Amino acid sequence: MQTAPGVSALDGIRIRPATAADTGRIVALDQAVTGLPKPDYWQDMVARCQPPQDRRRFFLVAEDGDAIDGFIAGEIRSWEFGSPPVGWIFAVQVRPARRVRGLGTRLFEAVCDCFRDAGVHHVRTMVARDNTMIHAFFRSQGMTAGPFLELEMRLD
Repeated sequence: MQTAPGVSALDGIRIRPATAADTGRIVALDQAVTGLPKPDYWQDMVARCQPPQDRRRFFLVAEDGDAIDGFIAGEIRSWEFGSPPVGWIFAVQVRPARRVRGLGTRLFEAVCDCFRDAGVHHVRTMVARDNTMIHAFFRSQGMTAGPFLELEMRLD
């Protein structure tokens, strides 16, 4: 159910663009799930997605009352490796107690709506080979292997 541009509400959970005031709760949720404190990273990510800085970057939160139960971040990237504009999802996180209830799907659909509204026709992400949970999540959203193969090497 759309309540305003960029905001949707269902079952008491509101999906909306993140604000700078959300940063502490985003950091806390990510640290609770990953065990890694990354406050500078999340502060930068949220700041870069604030209008009017860039309308090609999106950071959405799922809010239930005062709690942030999930978030998703992505941006539109153009012409890297010859690719036309495409939406990239960089991060998605859902509080463990709220998983397998459709919240991740709602976040995914919301960021895809942002990409569509910007005229993008494809969405991509990368996942660690051993992260079967996030791999299964993205596959359940209809994502499949894309046209690129990641290559890397150690520099030490």
